Amino acid sequence: MPIITISRGTFSGGKEIAECVAKKLGYRCISREMLVTAAEKYGVPVDKLTHALADKPGLLERMGLERVHYLAFIREALVNEVKDDNVVYHGYAGHLLLRGVPTVLRVRVIANMEYRIKAAMERNNLSREKAIKFIKERDEERAKWTRFLYHVDWLDPSLYDLVINLDHIRLDTACEAVCMAAASERLQMTPEARKIMDDLVLATQVRARIAAEGKSRDGDIDVDAEDGLVTINGVVHSVEDADEIKRIALTVPGVKDLRSNMKIRTHW
Repeated sequence: MPIITISRGTFSGGKEIAECVAKKLGYRCISREMLVTAAEKYGVPVDKLTHALADKPGLLERMGLERVHYLAFIREALVNEVKDDNVVYHGYAGHLLLRGVPTVLRVRVIANMEYRIKAAMERNNLSREKAIKFIKERDEERAKWTRFLYHVDWLDPSLYDLVINLDHIRLDTACEAVCMAAASERLQMTPEARKIMDDLVLATQVRARIAAEGKSRDGDIDVDAEDGLVTINGVVHSVEDADEIKRIALTVPGVKDLRSNMKIRTHW
């Protein structure tokens, strides 16, 4: 069975659909729990991990290497949570953090502003004016974050397999539509899909281990894995940094061999 990611604007109904789908399919429903898992494993306060995902680019840019490390921790935690399928994830950027995984059903939920304002007023006990301000600010931050990290517009429908407009259908109908889409043969686990997931698990584990244990400046590297062969691409500041990164990568269980395509930065 597939992994279902649900992207939504603030108070657009995505959380409710995620919970409904998970209940109907007998799936686990996760969001903030994934942040808690990463925080506990790497000893990082949950609020710092939350800010790494949610804050606008100005603050993210100032976080520098710390931001890169937090995102590595979050991605490793998410991949580990969903690796066995049967999960609905309705946190930040699941469809982007899991890019390349063929068993992911990417859902986008939208709703008109009045629906969202009413939900914000009821759940957060806000005035109408404050509810509007809250929704617009959160949406703007999410849009800027997505452009900053992945160079895409989070509203682009091509990023999703299914777009649900709650202006036109009821929540229970939307829930049924997602459950039906999840039954697609394309989304079922195959040996090829399992291999892709296993490779991604190893790659994210290596990247997170480098972030957690290294003393190197590793903000500009990426890690790929295939059948135990780990490839590290990117730019580092020195030969010593490259050696440290390679040393750590080789300590991760499951790494059989290592290919380094790291280049040394020569100009500042």
